[in-house]
Order: sequence, then structure tokens, then C-alpha cells
Amino acid sequence: MKTSIPFILDGNIVNVDFHPSAGLRPTTTVLNYLRSLPIHRGVKEGCAEGDCGACTVVIGELTADGRMKYRAVDSCLLFLPMLHGKQLITIENLKDTEQHLHPVQQAMVDHHGSQCGFCTPGIVMSMFGLYKNSHQPSKEETGLALAGNLCRCTGYRPIIDAAAAACASGNRDHFSADESKMIELLKSISQESVSTSTSDQRYDQPSTLKEALKLVQQFPAAVVINGASDVALRVTKRFEVIPHIIDLSRVEELKRSTRNQHSLSLGAGLKISDAMPLVRDDYPALHEMLTWFGAEQIRNVATLGGNLGTASPIGDALPVLMAYGAEIELTSAAGSRKIPANNFVLGYRRTERRPDELITAVILPKASTSSNVRSYKISKRRDLDIATLSGGFRLELDSKNNVREIVLAYGGMAERTKRAESTEAFLHGKPWTRKVIEEAQRCIDADFKPISDVRGSAQFRSLAAKNLLMKFWLETV
Repeated sequence: MKTSIPFILDGNIVNVDFHPSAGLRPTTTVLNYLRSLPIHRGVKEGCAEGDCGACTVVIGELTADGRMKYRAVDSCLLFLPMLHGKQLITIENLKDTEQHLHPVQQAMVDHHGSQCGFCTPGIVMSMFGLYKNSHQPSKEETGLALAGNLCRCTGYRPIIDAAAAACASGNRDHFSADESKMIELLKSISQESVSTSTSDQRYDQPSTLKEALKLVQQFPAAVVINGASDVALRVTKRFEVIPHIIDLSRVEELKRSTRNQHSLSLGAGLKISDAMPLVRDDYPALHEMLTWFGAEQIRNVATLGGNLGTASPIGDALPVLMAYGAEIELTSAAGSRKIPANNFVLGYRRTERRPDELITAVILPKASTSSNVRSYKISKRRDLDIATLSGGFRLELDSKNNVREIVLAYGGMAERTKRAESTEAFLHGKPWTRKVIEEAQRCIDADFKPISDVRGSAQFRSLAAKNLLMKFWLETV
């Protein structure tokens, strides 16, 4: 076990120890850590909840094949121990040794992409992440990369033009020249598990699944995180001191995926951005939903297991997983069991997971060619917003165009993600016609009694839920 957190900053290995004199906790965010340093204050705090992108930095990490992968992330949602064994790149690191601007910085100057400058460092870091991962990206790819950054001054056209110009010039830079050195430095960092504590907080970061299972068995009251884009808000917005955290971000067994003729198994620790290409072809409705799962900075940190574990009643991933008939794998030291996604959430923020278990995988059955599956998200804005309600629907018709099987799973309509069971029962065996759908819409009121909140009224939710059913019909006739 180690107690310090080693990572690379400014080209050198830095070790962070959590002792009173340093004024750091394990849940100190990377944003606050950087702001405490004299030469890394280009990173800004705008919202402290991952909505504005002003705090964007880029993380470099080793892939399984020994190469470097660069990811733009929101530093306000990243706890310091999550930097273990990674390279932290900030706006100050982009200039080369001769003080020349990086190509993405120069492009912002040339295309007049900055005015007040508050948001500019975060935007440039998102552009840098795109620059390192995509040569000549499409306009859609550029838009997705920048969707997590707000700019209230310039407007996005010159920023998008700057990103396109920079990425068209090739992705070679001084980081490319130094990459072999960074790889050797990262390989030199011990991969031992970390356990560190202060007077009021303990933070465990196991490196193997066996160690993680032992920890949850020993400390059933600990908060388990796998991405922490939700739990981090308890620290940044409510200023909570969480007594004990078990962080699964370094458990490699949870990041694996396997595919056979019957199913696709996605490790619960797979980042959303890594899961997306795995489901694009065979599970397009899931890919569509993941595309609007936060912004790129969130998708580069959040995981499938973390999203399911929060048991949010809105249910980003769960409705469409229910539509596909997915199973959730739960593992303890005694063994594993599989729970249908339909039965995983028991109530508000309550799941089938026992305190001694971890979510280890999401298992999707082989997609049926006879099924129509759609996912929907209704929110106040398209990008980077919490859903007012969401839906995951599946339809199978018989040879006479009658409903043989239907799943209508809704998030945001009850205290948990829930199927419209009476509506499904009404539709079963009936012809898939507009008249029948109009009659089925009335059943929605028997299935759900939504509440009003800041995102939408109960009346709006009921009407929108009915309209989604009609939209599903229009898309599948």
C-alpha cells in the first residue's frame, strides 16, 4: 500500500501527500490543487459542477498497448488521487521550450476566437484534446468536443474555425516529441494500491478487483465511486466531507469488454467515451443516448457502472438498457450474480447491490434484427443538460403487424426508472396503428404520477411521455 499520489506535472513526477500542513484532502479537486500553485492558475472555476468547461485540463494516460491516450476532463470533478499514474497537462504546458504558442493557441489568435479570455483556457484545452485525437475532424466531431465549453462573448463560429484550422495542420507537437520520455516516466510509477487518510477522511484506491471486493466487504458504509461525476458534486456544491471513499478508477478488470455470439459484456469501469465505439453498430439506440451523456469532458471520466450505481430516477443509461433487455452483473467475494436491468433499481437511489458487492459489468444480449429500439431524452437544451424525462423503447411485431413484444421504459416519471406496464399490456397483441397508439396514450396516466420540479411540471412530463409514445410509433411504422 502507498499513501502518496504520484503523477506527472510540468514533465516531472510529482508526489502529493495528504498531511495537515499541505491543506489537502483526498477529495481536494484537481482544480483547487492547481489554483493553489503559483504557475497553474490559467485554469478557471466557473460552475464547479462540470457545466461550463472553464476548468478543462487534459489527462495523458497509458493504454493497454503502451501508447499515450489524451483526454479532456473537467478538473472541478476530479479528485486528486484520480491523477495517480497519469500526466496532467494544463494551459501553461502548451507552449514549447522556446515559448512558441501551441498550434491550437495560435489558431485561436488567428481566427479571433477569444474576447474576455475567462473561458479561453478551457476551450483551448478542449481543442488540444481534439487535436491529439483527431486529424481533420468533421464539424460534428468538433461540435461534440466543444459542447462542454461555454463562451458568452465571442460566439462559436470563430472558435470552431480555429479548431478546424489547428487540427488540419496535423497533430504533431512538442508532446509528440516528448512522448517516449513520458511513457517511461509513467511506467516507472508503481501500480500498487493506495490508501491514504486525514483526520476526518479515508480514501482507498485499489488496483485489483480482489482488493476492491475485500474493501467493500470490510467497509460496507464506504462510498464507492467509479468516475465520481455525480458524487463529486457533494464535495463541490454541498461542501461535504465524505468520511470514506473507495475509488475503483484503477481496477483494470472493470475496464474490459468481451463479445461472443450471444452477448456483449461491457466492464462497469469503462469510460463512456470508450464504451461508445463498442456499441455504435449493434446497439445504435444506446450509442445515441451516450452521445448526449454530458459533454466530452464528462464522458471521459464517467462510467456505465457509476451511472447505474447512482440509481438516479432520471436514468440516463437505464431506460435504454432496459429496452435492450440488458443484465447487470454484481460481484462479491463469494461470487457473481446477474440482475435484469428491469429489476436493478428498487426505489429512490436504492438498487439491488448489496454493500459487499460491486457492479462489475453490463451484459447486452445480441441485438435482434426483428426489434426496433429507440432512446429519447427531453431536456431544456440539447447538449450537457439533465433530462426532464427520458425513454428507452423496444418493439417487435408479428407477421400481421400486431405487437408481439413491447418495452416502454421511462426515466423522470417516478421515483425510479420504470416501465409503463399497463400501457405495455394494453398494446400487447394489438395492431400497431395510430388509433391504437392514441388509445394507449391515455394509459400513461395510470402508469405514472410524476412530480413538478425545476426541470418541468408534472403536467408537462405526462404530456411529453405520451408524445414520446407517438413519436416512437411514427419512427417505426
